Amino acid sequence: MKTSAPQEAASGLIDDKIKELRDWRGKTLATVRDIIHQADSGIVEEWKWGTPVWSHDGIICTGETYKSAVKLTFAKGAHLKDPKRLFNSSLEGNTRRAIDIREGEKINEAALKDLIRAAGALNVKDQAAKPKRAAKKRAR
Repeated sequence: MKTSAPQEAASGLIDDKIKELRDWRGKTLATVRDIIHQADSGIVEEWKWGTPVWSHDGIICTGETYKSAVKLTFAKGAHLKDPKRLFNSSLEGNTRRAIDIREGEKINEAALKDLIRAAGALNVKDQAAKPKRAAKKRAR
């Protein structure tokens, strides 16, 4: 089973998901999608595990939808500063943190943009710190 879609297909799948929801969750997912793109012009949309994924040199966050919440799960959320305390779910883990957005809740756009930018910067930093693989020498 393929778990990832090319970017163009992923964007279309996210569009379809938003239309399919037809309620506050679709509107909320569309809103956070816009905020994510405003925060980081280098964002890449992906579709993995049946859910929207936004990446920049690694996963920034996923956008799952449940009956009572739209959940943004940040892959490295435990390593991000969250002075506005947006993270309100998955707080017990050592790596991920999530934001559950419930019907009628106002999104702190500035604070969410700050988290997106910080997550992207962390991914870029982590990529730069990885040792480069030596090119394999061809046998002659």
